[in-house]
Amino acid sequence: MDSNVKPARLAPAVLVIIVVLLFSAGLVAAGIPPKTTPPKPVQDFKGNPADYVGMDTCKACHSDMYDSFEKTPHWKTTLDTKKGPEWQGCEACHGPGKKHVDAMSEAGSDAAKIEEGKKLIFGFKGKEAPEISKRCLSCHVYGEEHSNFARQAHNINNVSCIDCHSPHHAKQADFLLVQKQPLLCYSCHSEVKADFNKPFHHRVNEGLIKCTDCHNQHGGFLTKQLRSTAAQDMVCFKCHTDKAGPFVFEHAPVKTEGCVACHTPHASSNPRLLKRSQVNLLCLECHTLTVDSGAPSAPSFHNQSIKYQACTLCHPMIHGSNVNQFFFQ
Repeated sequence: MDSNVKPARLAPAVLVIIVVLLFSAGLVAAGIPPKTTPPKPVQDFKGNPADYVGMDTCKACHSDMYDSFEKTPHWKTTLDTKKGPEWQGCEACHGPGKKHVDAMSEAGSDAAKIEEGKKLIFGFKGKEAPEISKRCLSCHVYGEEHSNFARQAHNINNVSCIDCHSPHHAKQADFLLVQKQPLLCYSCHSEVKADFNKPFHHRVNEGLIKCTDCHNQHGGFLTKQLRSTAAQDMVCFKCHTDKAGPFVFEHAPVKTEGCVACHTPHASSNPRLLKRSQVNLLCLECHTLTVDSGAPSAPSFHNQSIKYQACTLCHPMIHGSNVNQFFFQ
């Protein structure tokens, strides 16, 4: 009797485990990373608690820096006294200041001693990007936004956090940016700036969308630091929801190559950001008799005269259809 009952009781549990495993495999196949517990901040450059002098001591000499720092989100964050002095005020970023204060007090007007005293505290000016970013990331490690910073293009090309963010003199209150988007991005990516002057473009210059809506400036696993793969195209579908589907009859390139199979993402000289000026030339890159396999070729009665050059006149639902395999409606 017992031998028959136990398997019956175990069956639901086994079924649940199988479902969880299949769901996890599906997430991995779709390129969606599993959720993990965010790492805790680590101050691996902290010093002896007795070596911290507090913000009021810093204010005595650096009143201008103190006044600007007092207006930033960092001010509120570093007021927490529960974590210890290494997490508070100016010294949370610059390190313990006692040796610096003592040296500067003894230096008087001696320029050489003043310069030596400055070296006894961490100054960001002149430091290498990885060293600077390590300081920032000791706090900013939560979630997926910063977790891939070490492998991303900005870090590899010696661009540090303070090249885009200013803890003291930010011109943009949001995220303490040194300049608003897209001007901040254009300061390095000048080749992209020219694209947005084309007649048909995403409205970045107009402020409707930002570069960081599509790209993760802090890094990721995808090319060009995109926020989703081409096949998923969650970046595009976030705005173009009517193209997302799912459709009964799908246009294969949307799933395999993504929107960039037909459209240029930044700007184009052609309407709808198309890669070609004539719609039929774009379609015939796949639908032609010279293609060995894959997309079906254009029928013989499509003689490519002017009246047939806009394929979408007859096939308007080109992104996908729920009623017709030829995208007629």
